[in-house]
Formats: sequence, C-alpha cells, structure tokens
Amino acid sequence: MADIATPNLPSRKFDRTVEFYGGLGFSPVFRDEGWLILARGDILLEFFSFPDLEPTESSFGCCLRLDDVDAFHRECLNAGIEEKSHGFPRVHAPRREASGLRIGALLDPDGTLLRLVQNPT
Repeated sequence: MADIATPNLPSRKFDRTVEFYGGLGFSPVFRDEGWLILARGDILLEFFSFPDLEPTESSFGCCLRLDDVDAFHRECLNAGIEEKSHGFPRVHAPRREASGLRIGALLDPDGTLLRLVQNPT
C-alpha cells in the first residue's frame, strides 16, 4: 500500500454520517464506538465521534481532489443535497477560482467543508 494521509472529521452521529455519505457512494470499511472510516474508490474519510459539535461553529474541512468534479457535483444533486447558501447539508457548483482551479464545495450535516477540486488534466 502507498503512503497516504486521510482527513479526520467530526461526526455527531455515525449512523447519519454513513447514510449521508452512502448516498454519495461511500461505504463503511471500519467502525467502532469512537471511529468510522468510509471509502469510495481510493478516497478514505475518517470520522471521530463528536456528539456535541455545533455545525455552525465547525471549522473542520478537507479537499476531495477529483478527476471529474462536475460528475461528483451531479451525484450530490441526485442524492438530494440542495444548492443553497445557508444550512447543512448543502452543495455549491464548481467554478473557476483565481488560482485557475475549478472548485466546488460540499458541506455535510455536521458543518464539515469538503472542497471539491478538479484534478489537472
């Protein structure tokens, strides 16, 4: 296995986290009372239990670097995640940033920001 790093993100309720990310193609590969790992292909997201987290005060986040950011954005919409400016969960369409990269955003039910970044071709 190659060396990797994975984000460690908060979850108020693991069942809700599994349900939300399951709609985006993630599956549990490990779970106990305090830790949850979800996988989608080569992407791993690790979650720790944080039942008292206030989503509006969360500063947790990570980047998902994707070969097709538009396809993932469509999957979010198809999973029922709304494009809106407030509330959780929500998704924002990818757009070209000043950096030249196309970046969108997904905010999960716990307020975690996942930047959706198009891999360079």
